[in-house]
Amino acid sequence: QVQLVESGGGLVQAGDSLSLSCAAAGRTISSLAMYWFRQAQGQEREFVARVSRDGISASFADSVKGRFTISRDNAKNTVYLHMNSLKPEDTAVYFCAAAEQFGDSQDVVYNGWGQGTQVTVSS
Repeated sequence: QVQLVESGGGLVQAGDSLSLSCAAAGRTISSLAMYWFRQAQGQEREFVARVSRDGISASFADSVKGRFTISRDNAKNTVYLHMNSLKPEDTAVYFCAAAEQFGDSQDVVYNGWGQGTQVTVSS
């Protein structure tokens, strides 16, 4: 199982940008698809973005499409979530996850989750 640690969260104002990192240990992520999720207080965890093993394919939740991008540096065993034009509704704990499959976030089996990093966007 891969160990994942997110970082980069914080308090920002609406319209600001923020980049999150997800560092992996215990296994190289080059053979894994990587996912970002978020969970707002009192709400269920929701899919945010995913990226394929080679970084060529990516997809996003409609709520963040056009504002967020995802990238990965397999040499550094790290995945990133770049968030632009942040809104108060983006406030949540953000988690990264790893899976063998690059598929529907509800269908894949995850073999590693991070502990999350808090992102708070003030209006």
